[in-house]
Amino acid sequence: MGKKPRPRPKRLSEKLLQIRNALELSQSELFWRLDIEKFTEMKRISDFETGRSEPPLPVLLRYARLVRISTDVLIDDDLDLPARLMK
Repeated sequence: MGKKPRPRPKRLSEKLLQIRNALELSQSELFWRLDIEKFTEMKRISDFETGRSEPPLPVLLRYARLVRISTDVLIDDDLDLPARLMK
C-alpha cells in the first residue's frame, strides 16, 4: 500500500532552460542571480534543465520571481512562458 509518485511537469526543464537563455546567463550566473546556494548546489542547474531532477519549491519560486511570472506558468504544461520575459 505505497504512495504513487506525484506527476512531474513534462515541460518544466524546457521552461527553466528557456528562462536562462532568455536572460543570456551561464548556469553559474543564474545560480548566483537566483541566490539559491542554501537550497541546492550550482551543478544542479544542469540537472534541472535536463530533467534529471526537479528544483525544490523555493527554487521554483525564485525562478518565477526572477522573470516576474506565476509559478503556475512553470508547473502547468498547458501554459507557455511569455514571449518576452522580464529581466
